[in-house]
Amino acid sequence: MDEEKHMAKLAFLGLGVMGAPMAGHLQKAGHDVTVYNRTAAKAQAWVDAHGGDMARTPAEAAEGAEFVMACVGNDDDLRSVCLGDQGAFAGMGAGAIFVDHTTVSAAVTAELYQAADAAQISFVDAPVSGGQAGAENGHLSVMCGGDQGAYERALPVIEAYAKICRRIGESGAGQMTKMCNQIAIAGLVQGLSEALHFAEKAGLDGAAVVEVISQGAAGSWQMDNRHETMLADEFDHGFAVDWMRKDLGICLSTANDTGASLPVTALVDQFYKDVQKLGGGRWDTSSLIKRLRALG
Repeated sequence: MDEEKHMAKLAFLGLGVMGAPMAGHLQKAGHDVTVYNRTAAKAQAWVDAHGGDMARTPAEAAEGAEFVMACVGNDDDLRSVCLGDQGAFAGMGAGAIFVDHTTVSAAVTAELYQAADAAQISFVDAPVSGGQAGAENGHLSVMCGGDQGAYERALPVIEAYAKICRRIGESGAGQMTKMCNQIAIAGLVQGLSEALHFAEKAGLDGAAVVEVISQGAAGSWQMDNRHETMLADEFDHGFAVDWMRKDLGICLSTANDTGASLPVTALVDQFYKDVQKLGGGRWDTSSLIKRLRALG
């Protein structure tokens, strides 16, 4: 099976807490990886650690690449690495595939899908879930939208850091699925926060409570992976509140367009706003319990 695996020339744009390990998995898998990061020092550090090459612009990184992967911050960041004379699309040849792992709006995905199509390249929206640990361990869930043929070509490359990768539908379906993911997480974390806060107020041993209820219908990934640090009042173990508010804003805006009703998501978004006011913009999303403790 290994001898059938195609080693590709790749570019990876964005070397943050997610992108850097994802690019590392691609290099380790044997692909020829050129990286770009807005802060060149990060790109140099990545090359020093993993090998491969670095480029000064997205266009330079993308030149000759069969696949260009991106994992940047938001809509504007994605536009800046895709479009313009120095953008990746300018450097990509006809038939190349751009795979976007950023969580962005469906609107910018539609815009860039059209721009890519005009440039005779393919665009696959492929946001991820699993956090920094998932990226480092190569166990991300990847949800994709785009043309079937482009997805099938990209899949063996994406599998270098994926636990599961699925095409959900046409362009934008991946981003819509990521919105479902964030909506589900928001309610789960608030529920877990309230349960642990209630246990504390009732004078119960929180760890013992979780040991029992996690084996029943209340069990979840959030409970298994976050209850210990929540009880210890430690919130530097994952996805930041600032980024979650960005994502929930996308969810709520899209819900207005689609007619979906998201009352719990809207409420939890406001709770995260309260956490930001406590100075917790960079705390991880399980810090919702901090807000409850602050209330007394």
